[in-house]
Amino acid sequence: MRIAFVGKGGSGKTTLSALFSRHLARSGAPVLAIDGDINQHLAEALGGLEKSAPPLGAHLSSIKDLLRGTNPRVPSPEAMIKTTPPGRGSRLLRPLGDDELHTRHVGRAGGVPLMVTGEFDESDLGVACYHSKLGAVELYLGHLLDGPGEYVVVDMTAGADAFASGLFTRFDLTFLVAEPTRKGVSVYRQYRDHAREFGIRVAVVGNKVTCEEDLLFLKEEVGDDLLTHLNHSPWVRAAEQGRAQDDPDPLASLEPHNRHALSLLHEAVDSHPRDWDRLHRHAVEFHLRNVRAWADARTGEDLAAQVDPDFVPGPAALS
Repeated sequence: MRIAFVGKGGSGKTTLSALFSRHLARSGAPVLAIDGDINQHLAEALGGLEKSAPPLGAHLSSIKDLLRGTNPRVPSPEAMIKTTPPGRGSRLLRPLGDDELHTRHVGRAGGVPLMVTGEFDESDLGVACYHSKLGAVELYLGHLLDGPGEYVVVDMTAGADAFASGLFTRFDLTFLVAEPTRKGVSVYRQYRDHAREFGIRVAVVGNKVTCEEDLLFLKEEVGDDLLTHLNHSPWVRAAEQGRAQDDPDPLASLEPHNRHALSLLHEAVDSHPRDWDRLHRHAVEFHLRNVRAWADARTGEDLAAQVDPDFVPGPAALS
């Protein structure tokens, strides 16, 4: 199952991504966290980097070469763009599988396997946008065959900027983190309207709630989309200030209400079965949008031909 965390900058989106990833790992479930934010802070939020790995964004060409496999519709890495959907012959991956991509690019932070897109650095200024780095994540999810009880948690870019690519359609459920303020719920309205157009599942998670008035405000602003909320957390603040206890099970010290909220997120994810046809349909649709908008003109090729009409998405594709 693929889960995205989105929200306004400062809403606690990265913190919630880390808490939920640690909750899943604590439950014994296989989980992979991916830092897809322009500000790469997920490793720190998870509890600190234990094992580093090369960023995905710096190795996009080799990732394309791996994923295209023997697909005759993608003759070279240069012919592959971030939206190229898998087809017969493509290299399909299992979560944390024994393959070159996972072996090379999965590190570890706070006991959780972690992949990072890489920072937007000075060499990128004026010549690239951050979404070029996110292309590796989009391709990875497009070629991933994950199943029930397997989790990929992505900390997305802040704000409605997450809609600047088709990546937002690659998830089974999107959690929008909102503070109980007008600014906190403004991104919700933007995301809600875009998501409804494509049938994207969005659930709001209130954060930093301090009183009944805060909770009432969220309920009035987002209605039935409010799944649960987390109270303002001294435990989180202590962790962010480096004052967390050296505990072999640190999440056990998180406030009981906030631990329960993470369990509700877990239940919500598990209650949304994978719709492989929808995922693949969106992948093809956004690929064709990019083809028409810029890709054919830039490459001089007919990239619409990369869509394999006989490809069957889902676990059956492995055979």
